[in-house]
Amino acid sequence: MLNKSVDDKTMKNGFQYLRVKSNMSLRNNSQRIQILFVIFALKKINSMSDLLVSKGITKQFGTKVALNNFDLNIPEGSIYGLLGPNGAGKTTFLRIINQITAADKGEITIQGKPLDKSIIPLVGYMPEERGLYNNMKIGEQALYFAKLKGLSTAEAHKKTKYWFEKLGIQEWWNKKLTELSKGMGQKVQFVITVLHEPKLLIFDEPFSGFDPVNAKLIANEIIELSKKGATIIFSTHRMESVEEMCDHIALINQSNKILDGEINQIRHQFKSGKYFVEIDQATKDGWSEFNSNFEVETIAETENSLSFNIRKPDDMNSNQLLSRISSLGHITQFRENIPSMNEVFIRAVSSN
Repeated sequence: MLNKSVDDKTMKNGFQYLRVKSNMSLRNNSQRIQILFVIFALKKINSMSDLLVSKGITKQFGTKVALNNFDLNIPEGSIYGLLGPNGAGKTTFLRIINQITAADKGEITIQGKPLDKSIIPLVGYMPEERGLYNNMKIGEQALYFAKLKGLSTAEAHKKTKYWFEKLGIQEWWNKKLTELSKGMGQKVQFVITVLHEPKLLIFDEPFSGFDPVNAKLIANEIIELSKKGATIIFSTHRMESVEEMCDHIALINQSNKILDGEINQIRHQFKSGKYFVEIDQATKDGWSEFNSNFEVETIAETENSLSFNIRKPDDMNSNQLLSRISSLGHITQFRENIPSMNEVFIRAVSSN
């Protein structure tokens, strides 16, 4: 995926360099074409806009503040994870986007337009609590919802058939929801959410109730939809899914956004200065002295090998630490520990 956060200074310097190069006397036209193509690509990156912008969204239910002055920019084409503890305000925000409830203050725009009826076909929403009719045949429901989203009867039949075949559920066409398991019903809800090919897809706990095989299947389909140009928002408690799928996240706690941004940048913000080390041919005497001078957490120790976590002292850089460790024996692994999203989540919520 292209980096969508190229800073202005880098962009400006890149343009200047490439313009100079493209105006030079080059050996052949292919070099000039290649450079002009890079300039075009940089301009395209720089012009990427936010599909959804939330400004100052506030929502209160009685005395309970569900969202407090909530700002969020969701880049077009991104897979954006909306994270937070239960009751933080995630579902309220998703319901406001879908015009199920209205904000007390603030504004949300999609493709620069404020929320109104014209936005509805641009959005596909899969709520945590499924919204299907128990006694209506599955195929008929899919066609009904497709036409509600603006598809013609022919288009609705074509796209519903495509998705039923793709997910292997064509035999369910004449079944009622009451005849399906929860996971089977979720597959149908997923199809109804995506079949009209909306610009914005919203999934609230999309993997809840799925077995691991079907959870992976739906995750792959979500990634494929993103590759085809859809912007994805999903709320989940599965941090491993966040790391595998998301390029951006926002964390909400007690109705307030406490952090947001690119997932890799956020994980690096929460680094603790710890490194994982694995050593062969370590000497016991050397290890005993080393252990007394550094903050070390032993993971495994055998007769000739060691593996441990170590915190880098503030007065050392990583090269100095590596040099000091090398006196213990043959280093087979040395890497900085980057916290998982689960660790980030716990630390951010706890400190907030």
